[in-house]
Amino acid sequence: MNKASLWRLVRIPAVISLLVTLLRLTGELSDWSERWFSKETGGSIPNGVGWVVGITWLAIPFGVYFGWRLVRMGYGPRSVPKTLALALTGIVIAYGFRFVVPAIGFPRVLLIVWSIMAVAAAIQYFGWPELFRSLLLYGIASRVVVAVVMFLAMYFNWGTHYDYVGMPPQFQMPLVPRYLWLAFFPQLVFWVAYTVVIGTVAGVFPALLMRRGGTAHRE
Repeated sequence: MNKASLWRLVRIPAVISLLVTLLRLTGELSDWSERWFSKETGGSIPNGVGWVVGITWLAIPFGVYFGWRLVRMGYGPRSVPKTLALALTGIVIAYGFRFVVPAIGFPRVLLIVWSIMAVAAAIQYFGWPELFRSLLLYGIASRVVVAVVMFLAMYFNWGTHYDYVGMPPQFQMPLVPRYLWLAFFPQLVFWVAYTVVIGTVAGVFPALLMRRGGTAHRE
């Protein structure tokens, strides 16, 4: 699968994510409904409905979309069971890290968290390389936008969840280290890896259904 084909597959989801990010930012800056445009910084597990106007959950439908399109294009997984096993292993690694991360100080503990998430994402390559590349490119394209928005929010103190408004003292660092620790690397490492792992889990299912339906795939 060449780079041009990969980008054609990813560009529409990337544009949708861009629009969702801008909508979320506009809603927070304009003080729209706190229910849908909460300024509180959330975690990796959705809480309430504020996550709906955001891009984190889009890894699921876009994972399904990429999986479906790749099979149709002749780039299905070589082994669906292997891909599913690696995807579930990635989930266990991604959500199990909180029980094994050593008790070291913040923000240094983030280095371990990012490394664990990177491993969880990297192993997906060995199950379905084409889906891995699609999700990786989409993840980078969508999260670069968020990283830029977060820099502007932190620089101008917009008071949104993008600049961690109302967070504890350890989050209140000078601009450069604050941005690198809390925005740049989390977005381009943790959340890109998260997108790859969650998207792979979602993308396996259309491949499984299409395989059972007799859809051909490229060997």
